[in-house]
Amino acid sequence: MEQPYMEEEQQEMSFVDHLEELRWHVIRALGSIMVFAVIAFLMKSFVFHDIILAPSRPDFFSYRLMCELGEKLGSPALCIDELGFTIQSRQMSGQFTMHLMVSVLLGLACAFPYAFWEIWRFVSPGLYPQERKNSQGAVFWVSILFMMGLLFGYFVVSPISINFLAGYQVDPTVVNEFDLSSYISTLTTLCISCAFMFEMPVIVFFFTKAGLLSPETMKLYRKHAVVVILVVSAVITPPDVVSQLLIALPLTGLYEISISVSRSIRNRDLKRLNENNTI
Repeated sequence: MEQPYMEEEQQEMSFVDHLEELRWHVIRALGSIMVFAVIAFLMKSFVFHDIILAPSRPDFFSYRLMCELGEKLGSPALCIDELGFTIQSRQMSGQFTMHLMVSVLLGLACAFPYAFWEIWRFVSPGLYPQERKNSQGAVFWVSILFMMGLLFGYFVVSPISINFLAGYQVDPTVVNEFDLSSYISTLTTLCISCAFMFEMPVIVFFFTKAGLLSPETMKLYRKHAVVVILVVSAVITPPDVVSQLLIALPLTGLYEISISVSRSIRNRDLKRLNENNTI
């Protein structure tokens, strides 16, 4: 009667130790986010003038690049000389609240590689040796794709969307005066949405390894996927075709890359299976 009780107690202690380990990984991940958030909070002038509010000015890098491209193509319409809107804060605590929110979001963006690495350190020991081997480089690729999506949203999608919304008027007598919270919400939603959508190849990789997805299935539902991508693009961007295409085209490209990733994983697993059967 004593032996089962001892085994149960050991299992319970093991589970508690497991939770304790998870707690420290989460604490370190949240700590890294808070460190970058505090740095961003202290660099208020740089963060807001040179990063957050930069797409609201005609001298933003993307606008200047579009202007140079317009000159080379002989299309002056691509050159943006002014953005017809002003940004206001209509709530007494509005600027302070946005300062805190932006600091936390920048902390999350900057600390994402380390935070994901901490979570991965907790998850990876529970994988089988072969699974751990196959998932080498997961932190690197997840981080790279996240940053690529973030930069794509900031330098490509956001400027186009902001320019469209700034120039859209239902009547000439209506003046565009955007609230600070609305502007920041639009900017962060576009950037973070792009960042997570760029993780598609990594998600497909793990789904294929788990046997939940195959390249044949992805090819079969390619048309459906394109429709879903267009719908998602329409939801997270302003109602103009250019902004939707700027989201939809890269996502469609990522979907095709994901098919190649799935095919490569499936072929590698089949090859390994055949080799084992031969032995």
